[in-house]
Amino acid sequence: MISLLSCCSGSRRKGDCSSQATKKSDRPLAWKAPENALIFQAFEWHMPADQYHWTRIRLALPDLKAIGVDQIWIPPGCKGMDPAGNGYDIYDLFDLGEFDQKGSISTKWGNKKQLEDLVHEARSLGIGIIWDAVLNHKAGADFPEQFQAVKVHPKKRTVEVSKPLKIDGWVGFDFSGRGDTYSSLKYRWQHFTGVDWDDKSKENALYKIHAPGKDWAPDVSTENGNYDYLMFADLDHSHPEVRNDLLNWGTWITNELSLSGMRLDAAKHISSGFQRDFVAHIQKNTNPEFFVIGEYWTADTRSILNYLENTEYRIAAYDVPLLEKLSKLSHTKAADLRGIFDNTLVQCRPNHAVTPIAPDFKQTAYALILLRIDGYPCLFYGDLYGIRANVSDPMTPACNGKLPILAQARKLYANGKQKDYFDQPNCIGFVRAGNPGHRSGLACVISNAGPSKKKMFIGRENGGQKWIDILEHHRASVAINSRGYGVFPVCAMSVSVWVNSDAVSIDGLQKNFNSDIYGY
Repeated sequence: MISLLSCCSGSRRKGDCSSQATKKSDRPLAWKAPENALIFQAFEWHMPADQYHWTRIRLALPDLKAIGVDQIWIPPGCKGMDPAGNGYDIYDLFDLGEFDQKGSISTKWGNKKQLEDLVHEARSLGIGIIWDAVLNHKAGADFPEQFQAVKVHPKKRTVEVSKPLKIDGWVGFDFSGRGDTYSSLKYRWQHFTGVDWDDKSKENALYKIHAPGKDWAPDVSTENGNYDYLMFADLDHSHPEVRNDLLNWGTWITNELSLSGMRLDAAKHISSGFQRDFVAHIQKNTNPEFFVIGEYWTADTRSILNYLENTEYRIAAYDVPLLEKLSKLSHTKAADLRGIFDNTLVQCRPNHAVTPIAPDFKQTAYALILLRIDGYPCLFYGDLYGIRANVSDPMTPACNGKLPILAQARKLYANGKQKDYFDQPNCIGFVRAGNPGHRSGLACVISNAGPSKKKMFIGRENGGQKWIDILEHHRASVAINSRGYGVFPVCAMSVSVWVNSDAVSIDGLQKNFNSDIYGY
C-alpha cells in the first residue's frame, strides 16, 4: 500500500496532491482486494416495489460473476417506515424482512429468507456482499415525546435562534413487532440530537435537543457550520446506549449474512470518530478484512482526505471529484482530457478511492475507471441493465450494451504496469503491459473530438502480433512491429480497446450478456 508522502499515483503531475499531505501515516485498507476488484451496485432508486429484488439479483449472479464482479453492493434491507421505500427511511435495523412492522413483513426488496438465499448463492460463487448501512437517523417513530430543544439557523447550525422551548418530537421507537429479539433497546428522545418537526406547534424547523451534554457531533462536515443533522430523528452517536446498539448491530448483521463489507450512508453527517470505532469493532470481532466505503459526498478533495485521515484510513470513499470532472467533460465540447485525474481521490489516495460513473460520457468514463491501475471501480445497475420502470425517461444499457465486455477486459487484460500517453488534448491513451498470469495486456485509446490514431509501445516481445478492438469499432487489426510499437486508431467521440487477437480467442469474451433482468 501507499505511504502518506507518496500519496499520488506515478502518473500525477508534480504538486497536484502536495497540499493534501499531512504528517499522519496513511493506513492501508484492511480489505485485501481480489485482482482487479470490481463492485456492482445491485439496485437503483426506481426498482419496482415487488418484494422480489433479492431473488432477481440471485438469479443474475452467474452472469455477474462471468463478467468479473467480485462484490455486490445491495440496498438497505432493514425495515423502513414505508414498506415500498428504498430503506433510507430507516425504522428498525434489526428487522431484515422478518417481522410484521410498518404494514409489512417483507421490505421493498424481499423477505429475510430470500435475502439469505441470495447471500448463500453469492458465497458459493465467491462473490462478496456489501451492505448499505443507514446509521445516521431513524424514521417512522411509533409515538412523539416531549423534550426541550432550541431552534438553530438552517445555514449556520451552530447558531441558536431561539431560547429553549418544549416541543413534541417523533422520537419514540418501541419495535413492537420485533419485541426484544436481537436487541432490547427502545429509543427515546435522549438517544437523538435533533429533529425537524414540532408536533405540538406543527412547525417545520431545525431543532437541536437541549439537555446536559447534548450538542451536534464536532467531527462531521463543516458545511452549514455543522452538518450533523440531515433528516428525520438524528441519532446521537456519543450516547452509550446508541453506540453499543449500533456496534452490536454491526457484528450481528455481519455474522448473520456473512458480509464482506458495508457502505456507510450519509458519512459526512456522522461522527468520523464513531465510524472509525464502528469499523474497528467489526474487524476485530468478525472479519479483519472487512471492507467499508463511506458515502462522503463532496467534490472537495481536501474534505474527503480529511475524512479518511479522521477515520484512520479504515474506510474508502467515493471519488466524487473524479465524478464531477467526468460530468463536466461530458458537457464540454472537445475538452482537454490530459488533466482528467488531477486533484482527484483516485490520484491522491488510489487505494481508498471507489470510482462511480458520470451520467454521460459513459464509454469514456468506464474505460478510464475499469482499465487503469488505481481505484476500486463500481458498476451502476442502470448502466448494466437499464432503467425501464417508474421513470419518465427510461435508460437503456450504457455503452451500446458493451459494458459487460469492458468489465471482462478489466479482469482479463487490465493487468501489469501502466504507461500513459496523455500527450494530446483530445486524444489520450494508455497501455497495460500484462503480467505472468495474464500475458496479454491492452492498449486503450480515447477521443472526445474527431477520429485519431496513437502510436504506443506494447513491448518488443509482442512484435509480429495482431491486435484487435474488442469493442468492435474497428474491424481491421493492428500489427505490432518488430520494435514493439503499434499505431492504434479510435473513432470520433469514442473508445477503442485493443488486445492480442490470440488472447481473445483463448479467453472467449462473453458477448451475449443477459440484460433482460426483469423478464420482459
